[in-house]
Amino acid sequence: MRRQLVIMVKEPRPGRVKTRLGRDIGMTSAAWWFRRQTAALLRRVQDPRWRITLAVTPDHEGLVSRIWPDHLDRLPQGQGNLGDRMARIFRSLPPGPVCIIGADIPGIEKEHITRAFAALGSHDAVFGPAPDGGYWLVGLKRIAPPPATLFQNVRWSTDRALSDSIATLPGQNIALIDELADVDRAADLPINRIG
Repeated sequence: MRRQLVIMVKEPRPGRVKTRLGRDIGMTSAAWWFRRQTAALLRRVQDPRWRITLAVTPDHEGLVSRIWPDHLDRLPQGQGNLGDRMARIFRSLPPGPVCIIGADIPGIEKEHITRAFAALGSHDAVFGPAPDGGYWLVGLKRIAPPPATLFQNVRWSTDRALSDSIATLPGQNIALIDELADVDRAADLPINRIG
């Protein structure tokens, strides 16, 4: 049961990715930032201890895109809200521990992923909290199928996203690891931290 790290990515097209950031710095600049940030993230988190898969959207365009490295497996995110898409990922992969992250968190390092998988050794689920009440990572041990309630009724993009998500895992032993922030607006951009 090999460890899987799934990175959720969107085709970096102006006006279709990081639109809140784009309102601050321009849509082309935001798409460029996301593309560079994702490339840097992929370099930082590659490790033989886990397999990296890209969960792409839009589905068809992402599956055939030349933007993402050819050597990485891809799977379509599919339709629905963020919870629907992540639940589908957890249910579709072969058995074993899976962690899902977004590509817009500049602070992610290999050590964070290592800690997340280590937490799954003694916990059913792991979350990497974000300062805004959301989270940058969710992982499941997956020795049993995820509960049918996984990510249902989560108030996404609010300060309740993490607590709501935890509530969808009743009776599960849950670990929290490092807190990291994503980039939504220009004020969130780290100084000199793209690669």
